[in-house]
Amino acid sequence: MSGYVVIVDFVLKPGKRAEFRTMIDSNARASFTNEEGCRRFDVLEPSGEADRILLYEIYTDRAAFEAHIETGHFRHFDRASADLVLKKSFVECSLVVEAA
Repeated sequence: MSGYVVIVDFVLKPGKRAEFRTMIDSNARASFTNEEGCRRFDVLEPSGEADRILLYEIYTDRAAFEAHIETGHFRHFDRASADLVLKKSFVECSLVVEAA
């Protein structure tokens, strides 16, 4: 099984987690439900880190991810959440084994 994976690490401004979660949860659901190339979109909360959110996303290929970042729901999330984030990092991966 192949795929294009992104892992996004957000460090949030203190006290902004609930507001951010509302936005990212909506974006995750819209991505998985409405984008044919989105195979998985998980929102993760690291234990003991109240101001950090991770995303684990799997797309059929890079083109599907590029289509994702052009959607209205992603653009809305990206703009609306920018003031809640202190730092954002992004890792691109190739999916080589999917043990589902």
